[in-house]
Amino acid sequence: MNDIAVGQEPAINLVLVTGLSGAGRTTAIRALEDIGYETIDNLPISLLPNIVSSPSKPARIAVGLDTRNRDFSTHGVLEMLETLSRMPWLKVDLVFIQCSTEVLVRRFSETRRRHPLAPAESPIIGIERERDLLLPILVRADVLLNSSDMSPHEMRGEITSYYSTDSALGLAVSVQSFSYKRGLPRGVDMLFDCRFLRNPYWDANLRSLDGQNKSVQDYVKQDTNFNEFYQKIRDLCLFLLPAYKDEGKTHFSIGFGCTGGKHRSVTLTELLANDLAHHGWQVSIRHREKERLSA
Repeated sequence: MNDIAVGQEPAINLVLVTGLSGAGRTTAIRALEDIGYETIDNLPISLLPNIVSSPSKPARIAVGLDTRNRDFSTHGVLEMLETLSRMPWLKVDLVFIQCSTEVLVRRFSETRRRHPLAPAESPIIGIERERDLLLPILVRADVLLNSSDMSPHEMRGEITSYYSTDSALGLAVSVQSFSYKRGLPRGVDMLFDCRFLRNPYWDANLRSLDGQNKSVQDYVKQDTNFNEFYQKIRDLCLFLLPAYKDEGKTHFSIGFGCTGGKHRSVTLTELLANDLAHHGWQVSIRHREKERLSA
């Protein structure tokens, strides 16, 4: 095999799509097919390296990973991600589609389908089994979509905004918080460490709250370094995003990290995302550690 030269774009863009049964994985795969991806649904994990083993020609490939597949396992998926990450001609994105239990139960009831992980039991049992099975994969996701309040049309729009190469769709920006204790998020374009800011964890009245709460945000803002730090980040983003858009980039991800991923990083994520949206950018928010706890 021939390696890609330093600085050269990956020859293959691979999007792996997985998530909870009934959440909308098939809809996402079809949306990727409509924007020009070669799609393969329900592929055995062991066959993935064969699909992307040659960097001989540019390609866009989307693969659906289903828990119903006979060789599906959490360990197998995580191991495969590591294997794929070592292929220099390959750019891998993992899309995870989740949904609330209430909505999933309703969908299974309406379609009268049995849950694949609880064929002889109630759907809610299968849903919770699958959540536990997929949690380590959810945490590794590059793109996380929650279909609870989405129609199939809206799901298609979300996927298109991330992966279409049509520059007319503009630049989709995601801002996310994370904990350094749990490692860096994958696929983030620009990272900021906010562990130097005053930590609401040490205030007993704020410890149980998170950075979406105004009291926590006000506490973080009182740090003497906050205003200058935030202003510089805001100005940098407003300067860079138009340049990336002009270059044809369709998605840009910004990450804020702190010790626990609950207070300072969430505060910065919320503030910057709202600020960028106010300036007309298409912005989505992700709080990785909160998703881990609620999954």
